[in-house]
Amino acid sequence: MSESQAPQLTYWHVYTGPDGLSHQRRVTLDSFEQQSMGRGAARQWNLHIGDAKTHVMFAELPADWVGEWHENPEPQWIIPLSGGWWVETQDGQRVEMRSGEVSFGQDQDTKADARGNKGHRSGSLDGEACKMMIVQVLGEVAT
Repeated sequence: MSESQAPQLTYWHVYTGPDGLSHQRRVTLDSFEQQSMGRGAARQWNLHIGDAKTHVMFAELPADWVGEWHENPEPQWIIPLSGGWWVETQDGQRVEMRSGEVSFGQDQDTKADARGNKGHRSGSLDGEACKMMIVQVLGEVAT
């Protein structure tokens, strides 16, 4: 493997800000290292994030599904596998994500805004179902 520049991966981080409301920001992961997965496999770029227990789920949001205001039940990585989905946070920002994009939902313990909403809204895009992989992080989380 040639020694090339380490890759970067960006994702949307949904979080509870100092104001107690949910927000979204782009975050870049850039600490990849070349490693073998073992047993003679060629080296590849890997980035390990913590060693917390996780719970892996696969989900499908039906076509035209809308999840009204709610918080993520646990900090969780959400990766659409097919279709797309959107997330709207209390600050009014709406982000649309398609297959292969990544989001980290960490908006636990938000406070109600002036309309009584907590957390975020989300839904499927384009009148189509969205299949996704969700990896819930059970324990301390560093982002």
